Amino acid sequence: MALSKTERKQRIRRRIRKVSSGTAERPRLSVFRSNNDIYTQVINDVEGVTLVAVSSRDKEFEKAEGTKTEIANLVGKAVAEKCKKAGIETVAFDRGGNLYHGRVKSLAEGAREAGLKF
Repeated sequence: MALSKTERKQRIRRRIRKVSSGTAERPRLSVFRSNNDIYTQVINDVEGVTLVAVSSRDKEFEKAEGTKTEIANLVGKAVAEKCKKAGIETVAFDRGGNLYHGRVKSLAEGAREAGLKF
């Protein structure tokens, strides 16, 4: 029997998390995409600490005009800037079971444009 969408996404997510984890030198950039918004966290999995968090629901994006893909690009740039302030240059990208296209790809490209390496 075929898997449902959510079961398939959870399976992919577990497969990704088996091999990628964040350390102090290279934390994990985790992406969660809901129907309306996009959320990112930079996580040190060794200590279980969130170092940086940015989402499209933050006050700086309340007045943002454009499509969800364009806003995701702005969120990527914002997370990269916050990472630079925190002294983080490289991260491990965790797409959270989502396919690498659309908003997830736009967020990643925005973070790379702002100087984050992954």
